[in-house]
Amino acid sequence: MSMQKISVAGIYLVAVVLFFSSCNSRNNKEQLEATVEYYMPELVYGINVDTLEIRQDKVKRNEFLADILLRNGVDYSVIDYIARNTKDTFDVRHIKYGNTYHIFYTTDSVPRALYFVYDITPSSYVLYHLVDSVYAVRGEKEIVTRIATTKGNIQSSLWNALVENKADPNLANELSEIYAWTIDFFGLQKGDSYKAIYETFYVDDNYTGLGRVMAASFNHGSKDLYAFYFEQNGKGDYFDTAGNSLQRTFLKAPLRYSRISSGFSNSRMHPVLKIRRPHHGVDYAAPAGTPVHTVGDGVVVKKGYQKNGGGNYIKIKHNGTYSTTYMHLKGFAKGIKVGQHVNQGDLIGFVGSTGLATGPHLDFRFYRNGRAINPLKVESPPSKPVEENYRAAFDSVVSHYLPLLQSM
Repeated sequence: MSMQKISVAGIYLVAVVLFFSSCNSRNNKEQLEATVEYYMPELVYGINVDTLEIRQDKVKRNEFLADILLRNGVDYSVIDYIARNTKDTFDVRHIKYGNTYHIFYTTDSVPRALYFVYDITPSSYVLYHLVDSVYAVRGEKEIVTRIATTKGNIQSSLWNALVENKADPNLANELSEIYAWTIDFFGLQKGDSYKAIYETFYVDDNYTGLGRVMAASFNHGSKDLYAFYFEQNGKGDYFDTAGNSLQRTFLKAPLRYSRISSGFSNSRMHPVLKIRRPHHGVDYAAPAGTPVHTVGDGVVVKKGYQKNGGGNYIKIKHNGTYSTTYMHLKGFAKGIKVGQHVNQGDLIGFVGSTGLATGPHLDFRFYRNGRAINPLKVESPPSKPVEENYRAAFDSVVSHYLPLLQSM
């Protein structure tokens, strides 16, 4: 056999050996990786607690940071250093009764506190390093958003209906703001019903509060009123199925009232004077001091005391057509003056019984071109609808949520 043939055969043999050697090496590596278990320490507030003990408690009434840390073996010099040098991170004087805290200890025969963590809110905390270099850092917990639904029939109030259906009663405030221009929530009727799809927030699997209402429907006076949240031009608003904004030029009522004690009339027996005369407004009975808000944007044109019976009052001109008057006020909001521009919902005064009044109430009057009209019958024009270039995106939102509401 020639040397050339031996050389070629040798090269081939070496190549085969290297190939199988490589395969075996790769297989061994894969097997090794498959059997290796990677160690993942348990972290709480970012602290490795595998070798630590954790104690949890709540701040007691009239308890301060020094009380808590001294009781848990922390030297007073450390506590004094924290109080003096970590104010920019968190001022320990703001520790609140009932809030949760955790203390992390060594597991030695004589445990030593290494970290103190105070929950400022359910989602934010401050962590204090208690040994070596003493310092404080703030942190945020992960907030998980979940979608929830609720529905119910109203027997007494929206708040009670939500409680009965095990939903967060604060949803009543959200819905009343969404429908503030279309539904008088103090005029709800027995049998009215609601449905809502909304966000809820959780931290450590514990409920922490409400997010945004994504869609809702309200059956009021035999009419289904839908609301869908949608953003255009960087601003969110609620719209009906046709894309019209639920927001109107005027609010349905200027305050949260108990009842309507007297309506609009051309001939009413005056409760003080005992004579019949026109009452061109609506009386809202409410406790003295109840906040009164302007029903629309405008300018304060009158403010003072009306000697012929109105007491403290404010008159606001909204545009060239409409103006409103608020009478029998206990007092005015701070800074309110004639000539001042106000925005819809701004605080302007407080319910009282000044002037000719038998008890605390607001006499609310509405004028069109200077003529008094019934506030309860005002048809307020809607605000800006969904723009044409956003229409397809809005229709997609409605197509998603409307069937969900209808199937609830």
